[in-house]
Order: sequence, then C-alpha cells, then structure tokens
Amino acid sequence: MVHWSRRGERFASVSIEAADCQITLRYKTRPRGDEWQHKHYPVAVEWTPCPFGGNRAWFRCPACGGRAAILYGADVFACRHCLQLAYESQREAPHYRALHKAQGIHEKLGGTGIIDDPVFKPKGMHWRTYYRHMERLREAESRAVPPWLLLALGVDAQCI
Repeated sequence: MVHWSRRGERFASVSIEAADCQITLRYKTRPRGDEWQHKHYPVAVEWTPCPFGGNRAWFRCPACGGRAAILYGADVFACRHCLQLAYESQREAPHYRALHKAQGIHEKLGGTGIIDDPVFKPKGMHWRTYYRHMERLREAESRAVPPWLLLALGVDAQCI
C-alpha cells in the first residue's frame, strides 16, 4: 500500500496486486475535500523481447489502450498523453531551452556549465567531434539571449 499526503493529511493511497499478465489497482482518492471515492480496475501488462535477451514489461493504458512504460496517477491512472502531461522543457521559453542546451554541451566538454568559463578539448575526444560540439555550443549560446534583452540593447535578432 502506498500513501500520498499533503501537509500531513492523507489524500490518496493505492494497493497493487499482480496476477496473470495484469495488475489490479485498488485505491481511494478524495478530490479537494470531497468524499472518498473507491477505484478498482485491472491494467494489462504486456511483455516484449529485448534485442540482447530478456523481456521488457509495458502497461496498457486503461484510458486509451496504448503501450506505456509509466502510468501517472490522477482520477484514473493513465499514460502521459491521456492526462495531457507535458515535459518540463515544453513549458520553457525558447531562450531558456537554448541556455540549458548550451550548459549541457559545456559540461560535456568538461566545463562547469557556466557559459563564460573556458572549455578545452577533453582528452581522448577527436578534434572533429570537439569542433562539432563547439559549433553547437556557439549556436545554442546565440539563441539563449532573451528577446527583451535584444530589444533593450537595440540589436536586431536577425543579426545574431
């Protein structure tokens, strides 16, 4: 049994029972102070072979029937598409996405992730790979400038 609480007050719990190619979810939830609602339904589990041996388990989404690695809890446990969940990066402004990409490339090159810090070719990296990463880093850095800053500086965004 798994419980969720907010500010010390339990608002949801779920128990999972495994059986022949399915799990059964039994839980109760209380939406925003309403009465407790009891839920009970099976979720199919499908197995697929992995390329190098073994098998991989997948859930069948109770809402759409699609294959999902993770089911997310809401009124009904379902896949991220049915619950219309977005990745964090999908909610970010474009210049923040570019900044995070530049920081990631900077760290891959052995840097700290702070864009102004210098980076050097890591030992063992081919020069061609290093130059490709540096080009991607420069391109991401140029997109990481917020549009309002360009306007404040009087710089045409087309020139960058």
